[in-house]
Amino acid sequence: MIADVTTSLGTDFYRMDDLLTPAERAVRDKVRAFCDAEVIPVINGYWERAEFPFELIPKLATLNIAGASIQGYGCPGMSALATGLVALELARGDASVCTFFGVHSGLAMSSIAMLGSEEQKQRWLPAMARMEKIGAFALTEPNHGSDAVALETRAHRDGDYYVLDGAKRWIGNASFADVVIVWARDDDGNVGGFLVEKGTPGFVAEVMTGKVAKRAVWQADITLSGVRVPVANRLAQSRSFKDTARVLTATRSGVAWEAVGHAIAAYEIALTYTQARKQFGKPLASFQIIQSKLASMLANVTTMQLLCLRLAQLQQQGQMTEGMASLAKMNNARLAREVVAEAREMLGGNGILLEYHIARHFADIEAVFTYEGTDTIQSLIVGREVTGMTAFAR
Repeated sequence: MIADVTTSLGTDFYRMDDLLTPAERAVRDKVRAFCDAEVIPVINGYWERAEFPFELIPKLATLNIAGASIQGYGCPGMSALATGLVALELARGDASVCTFFGVHSGLAMSSIAMLGSEEQKQRWLPAMARMEKIGAFALTEPNHGSDAVALETRAHRDGDYYVLDGAKRWIGNASFADVVIVWARDDDGNVGGFLVEKGTPGFVAEVMTGKVAKRAVWQADITLSGVRVPVANRLAQSRSFKDTARVLTATRSGVAWEAVGHAIAAYEIALTYTQARKQFGKPLASFQIIQSKLASMLANVTTMQLLCLRLAQLQQQGQMTEGMASLAKMNNARLAREVVAEAREMLGGNGILLEYHIARHFADIEAVFTYEGTDTIQSLIVGREVTGMTAFAR
């Protein structure tokens, strides 16, 4: 069971809908309808089996949302707010689908759009916008997560090629992607992004198993052994880790929006359940303690929504800073975790059954709380911006 999204449920308590343009509302509504009709009815089975729902890719492609705010190249050129709403609605449906799309449309396509040459953009972005070609983003390594700047993968120049050697971990989509953007250090010690195409010899991606969160999206361990990549496949504007960080900052807001989606889903599930479930002769929702919990959950949801709304406005105006994006991710992941945990508890024993959906969100929000920068790392980014001093270990 899962609630329909309507303002009567209180998930738009401060009438944010009134601030959306017709185009933004239309994007949100079509993604919401897609999740209600195509994702939610089938995703529990995929999640339980730890299988990726390949059947959803062509259906997702028809929405014409890949590439989000990228202008041209067949991309929709949406506003920052519409882009955020896409992440929200996909997460409300399922975190695994949201992550698959975020890696492809956000990290991979944004890297090419922001750092690629015109030739690289023309070659990849139109096909990726149609989702005929799927992308992945390989930064994290087995020994480097939070300290990604210390990556060890190397790109040695050999004539007209770079030879990549190293390892990556937690790389979404990598086991089936048509192009993987591998971040590596060149002979001068500078970090660059390298477009590694499917089937390139020496590139091996093995799906990770044993996950207890986001089970329906495939992350991979990658081994790079003498992978030869043409010099032309280095992203033209990727010259240092600062360029990599630009991509991460631009896409981090999407995780803040994703957190809102989980919180909304959890709140709706809890509200609908407590209105229907009777204990001691009356609906759970009629008890004071349940109403108090629902009010606190709604306060968190509304706070998260309004923070993301303002962040999207700043991003649209080109005024979003790294600290702003980190503050939103830190705050929303933390609050979403609280909301989802509260909802799971309110469903009692049913809260651990997949059929009620909250168990899936309960497990998946742990990944959201950690990935794209942990709570602690986000706080240090914010702290650096407000104090002018870095507290990162050297």
